[in-house]
Amino acid sequence: MNASTVPAAAGPWYTHRWPWLLMLGPAVVAVAGIATSYVAFTSQDALVVGDYYKKGKAINQDLRRDRAASALGLALDLGYDAAQGQLRGHIGAKQALDGEVLSIRLQHATQPARDMVLLARPDAAGNFSVALPMLERSRWQVLVEGKDRSWRLEGAWQWPAERAIAIRADADPTPLAAR
Repeated sequence: MNASTVPAAAGPWYTHRWPWLLMLGPAVVAVAGIATSYVAFTSQDALVVGDYYKKGKAINQDLRRDRAASALGLALDLGYDAAQGQLRGHIGAKQALDGEVLSIRLQHATQPARDMVLLARPDAAGNFSVALPMLERSRWQVLVEGKDRSWRLEGAWQWPAERAIAIRADADPTPLAAR
């Protein structure tokens, strides 16, 4: 045999790049699996409702409250003044809402711990103002109810893209022009 045809000594396997390149894919998958498992086991499943059947039955009650708001002819305008930390609004109705205390719920889209409940008492003209700390940039679900929860107005508010929101009974919420 000729000396030029004898293969050179290859050396140990770990000195070559191909075994490492082949092991890289499974190693990345293993690390990603561990990270996903950590997130799954340490965070709460906040969007899953435990008693979904009971929630489904409650939809009919909510629809009754929407119809009651329509009968009252309710309309709500909300705006947030970040400089003064005030949530200002106006509620209008066909008949006077004498002494009505409004419950304004601002529900965060994904984190229930950030939900807020504000109480407001409109003046005779229907105007009100409530102190509100800095409103986080997010999509908020707005739910306004009367003191006896016999009616409700509901809409979505994308803060700060929408500086204000108008919610009308029997209508979709529409953003108002920036104030």
